[in-house]
Amino acid sequence: MDGARDPIRYPFADAPEGAQAVEVAEGVLWLRQPLPMKLDHVNVYVLDEGDSWTVVDTGFDTPQSRALWTAWLEGPLKGKPVGRVIVTHHHPDHIGLAGWLQGQGAELVTTRTAWLYARMLVMDVEPTPSAETVTYWKRCGMDPEILERRLTERPFNFADCVAPLPSGFTRIKQGDVLTAGGRTWDVHIGNGHAPEHATLWSRDDGLVIAGDQILPSISSNLGVYPTEPEADPVGEWLEACERLALLAQDGHLVLGGHKLPFTGLPARMRQLIDNHHHGLDRLHDHLSTPLAAGDCFAPLFKRRIGEAEYNLALVEAMAHCLHLWHEGRATRTEAADGAWLWQAV
Repeated sequence: MDGARDPIRYPFADAPEGAQAVEVAEGVLWLRQPLPMKLDHVNVYVLDEGDSWTVVDTGFDTPQSRALWTAWLEGPLKGKPVGRVIVTHHHPDHIGLAGWLQGQGAELVTTRTAWLYARMLVMDVEPTPSAETVTYWKRCGMDPEILERRLTERPFNFADCVAPLPSGFTRIKQGDVLTAGGRTWDVHIGNGHAPEHATLWSRDDGLVIAGDQILPSISSNLGVYPTEPEADPVGEWLEACERLALLAQDGHLVLGGHKLPFTGLPARMRQLIDNHHHGLDRLHDHLSTPLAAGDCFAPLFKRRIGEAEYNLALVEAMAHCLHLWHEGRATRTEAADGAWLWQAV
């Protein structure tokens, strides 16, 4: 996607490493936190307020992350305090250290849904999977060997990598306007990857802080989880993409939660929309006979899925099967093992 004929371009060839920072626009620094997973980083943006900083997203709460934040504050952030943390959505790589920074005096700004989800999940610690989770895994058609191991393993818990969130925040919502880094920003809400996902669009110089709603070279994970097992995040995400595409301009510099800042936003929005429609069509063709979501990786991902990616692939496959069902393009029946079997209409 770096070719001369491709409308999507990357003005910054190299990402910051360690305690480094890259200035992507006047008073806007790009930092990067490592993550212990296949997608091995999350981007953090810091906006200069003169005597303090506004931070957008934070990374996980781990000893390594806190040490890196200390190095940033002493280094490129010049010893000035963080006065405000804006969180785009509730996922732990974005909200993980918000409570820690809030405890040092920062104001937490996010959407109501993001705060409620994160605060609920950080207090909901499970030593082993709940009955609802196990039922949901079976509904998805999880591989029996993987399911057997997961039954006795400690599942992922927000509390493992998200600092406790104090009982207070400042809400932002669709249509709000805020100032940060000497700019005026319009708040536009996305959905699908995470409910009520905030994106910020500068009126002054074409910056877009997009979180995980708009990414340049990968598609946002769209998963269905036991908390809402019949949700339709694919439909919500496509609606948000169509709506946000109306705002897109070639001159926008998009600062996403992962990968590199990029331009060519109108073309990227069309790619994201078209790629998901094509994936749904391939899935529809694949479901000529009844299959569980766990049997649908090939048409959606077109590559081998390893165990490290298995959970994300499973919940995304389930989301796409559910979308076809919600649209009336597939039926479902329950198999003897509890799996939902999907078949194209």
